[in-house]
Amino acid sequence: MKFNFFIVFCLIITVSGFSFSQPLTERYQHLGQMFVPQLSSAPFPHPNRINGHVYDEKKYSAQEHYRDSSVAIFIPKGLRTSEKINFVVYFHGWNNNIDSACNQFKLIEQFCESNKNAIFVFPEGPKNSPDSFGGKLEEKDGLKNLIDEVLKYLSDNAKFKSAKVGNIILAGHSGAYRVISFCLMRGGYTKNISDVILFDALYGQTEKYVHWIENFNGRLINIYTDNGGTKYETENLMQDFDAWNIPYCSTEENKLKLKDLTDNRLIFIHTDLTHNEVISVRKQFRDYLKTSTLTSINNE
Repeated sequence: MKFNFFIVFCLIITVSGFSFSQPLTERYQHLGQMFVPQLSSAPFPHPNRINGHVYDEKKYSAQEHYRDSSVAIFIPKGLRTSEKINFVVYFHGWNNNIDSACNQFKLIEQFCESNKNAIFVFPEGPKNSPDSFGGKLEEKDGLKNLIDEVLKYLSDNAKFKSAKVGNIILAGHSGAYRVISFCLMRGGYTKNISDVILFDALYGQTEKYVHWIENFNGRLINIYTDNGGTKYETENLMQDFDAWNIPYCSTEENKLKLKDLTDNRLIFIHTDLTHNEVISVRKQFRDYLKTSTLTSINNE
């Protein structure tokens, strides 16, 4: 009985963790093609983290947390390549990484379900570290360098002919607010950014978001919780918009309609969910992408 119980236990562990144990390049073959190259334009390594990072009196070494230059590049089945290529660029938050975030929040599955004709790009940030620093993506033309190198990689390895950039959606969770704000201000492709999606992530750098809102025409979606630490900053921004007579949509998530996402440019969504539930529990990432102006793969 002990032996049989052990076998059953191992089978349960194997089956339940199978998708997570597969390499990223194999895990999503049924949905498209995944590449995970090391790119020089990736956020790390970076001189500002050459000695690692200290948070709450704990040291996070450069070797373990700031040396990974991986960038996940996912091409969905049916992608139509044309003169310009659209991108969805995602950033993870604290104590996370590309692999764990894709698995935990079903990012690739939701991206594919949105049916958008775009390439999904996910650069490794501070790996498994409580840190919002964006590395090279905080520098001038950081986003441009990343996108351009992704296109070069696809040209060399996936026979992509187009080298022109279409629309770019920036999305991220929690500590990703910082790197996204710098991409908006000095990333080099600001005119191409059609949407910014913040998953309980408006902790600061708000002036950079406001500058983008005032000077460009992209859509902002900000979903926030009561206890994730973003409620004050979000409500303060809405009060500023009231004073400046800038129109926006503010709604409870349980009352949100897809029409709210398509008919408004600035959208603030208060949710009853927790900090880590705002991305996938109600397939929020899918719906936010689906209601963007990016063209669809199947022309739906």
